Amino acid sequence: MTNISDLETRVVQYCQDLIKFDTTNFGNNKSNGESKAAEYIAHILDDLNISYKIVGPDHNRSSIIAQIEGTEKSLPGIVLHGHLDVVPVELNQWSKPAFEGIIENDTIWGRGAVDMKNGNAMILSSIYVLIKSGWKPKRNISLMFFADEEAGGALGSHFVTKNYPEYFENVTEAVGEVGGFSHTLSNGVRLYLIETSQKGIAWMKLTSKGKAGHGSMINNENAISKISKAIDNLSNHRFPVTIKESVRTLLDETAKAYGTSFDPNDPEKIVSLLGNLSKLVSATLSNTANPTMINAGYKVNVIPGEATAYVDGRFLPGEQENFVDDIRNIVGDDILVEAETFDVALEAPFKTAIVDSMIDSLSAEDPGAKVVPYMLSGGTDAKAMSKFGIKGYGFTPLLLPNDLDFTSLFHGHDERIPISSLKFGARTMHRFIKTL
Repeated sequence: MTNISDLETRVVQYCQDLIKFDTTNFGNNKSNGESKAAEYIAHILDDLNISYKIVGPDHNRSSIIAQIEGTEKSLPGIVLHGHLDVVPVELNQWSKPAFEGIIENDTIWGRGAVDMKNGNAMILSSIYVLIKSGWKPKRNISLMFFADEEAGGALGSHFVTKNYPEYFENVTEAVGEVGGFSHTLSNGVRLYLIETSQKGIAWMKLTSKGKAGHGSMINNENAISKISKAIDNLSNHRFPVTIKESVRTLLDETAKAYGTSFDPNDPEKIVSLLGNLSKLVSATLSNTANPTMINAGYKVNVIPGEATAYVDGRFLPGEQENFVDDIRNIVGDDILVEAETFDVALEAPFKTAIVDSMIDSLSAEDPGAKVVPYMLSGGTDAKAMSKFGIKGYGFTPLLLPNDLDFTSLFHGHDERIPISSLKFGARTMHRFIKTL
């Protein structure tokens, strides 16, 4: 018999404790490190007599991996995964400390409260109380808590999949972050969005070459002018709308909730009905490419001979082959385009047994739940596991307050999670894992 009070106490404590580890990932192999957080999880697994490995390219950039053996060997395995790192913080923009996990107004504040130490806490608290109650899974469960997700996963999920492939043998699905959260429409209909697809990643470096010279002279080969024109071309370009199945289903169901129909020739009409979720969904209607960094020059009176810019490109499933070539055509022949990080787009079916278990778990906690698929405009560690043919799903369930702009908290200031939402997530995750 599961002790639900213990489950709810643990999920809050685990979330607070994990936030207190400053696992900031600055990118470019610069990080405060994930090892202390991995060691914390190791202590929890020790108490459950679950064997594990703490692995990584060095002692600072650690992931922790474990496996719980199932009772029915004929069934395929599953991965439950999260990541330990977080993005940097602008401390002067926060009203609360970012790495103390404080509770105020029945809310846990801190970097990682949403992305994604809350999800790690849900998995760990559910596994803990289930195993302590004598439960054993039917399927093999691989537990993975990765380093480096916020920088593309080269030192985390990609390192693990390359060096420990045995943990992914006979695995068919992986369940991780950014899905199962509620979104209440203006008419009161409550949707729960399960991530079944995600855009691919192309982080690109643009380089322009020019002629260096004195700043007082006319220079028609100015590298800064060239890179500026390229950025302007890219910023003004509109990629064609291509509606994928997960997006179509979400918009169809949203339209039905309002008693209307979805017109694929005017998708933004229904997207606008999603309120503060519309920005995320709008980004999944087409490929996108946003300039994010620029660098040129070293002195005010010197025209530099080179300028660089960086672009965050995201492409839809099926658009991988031509995306970088499209960017080259948009920015022009004078610009060198290099894809420094490139990772696949993903699609998984919605009508499957694993999703049915998610729906049943949500419905048990919230009988009014209307569960729909959606596409994530970003990416997760599921990309690394896809090379084994593993289908990735986002399911870290949350019943959120209607007025909380949830998606703005990802990588935002004052990241926080209501305790009631976290406890709902733990109860739902517990129900879901119990079916495995």
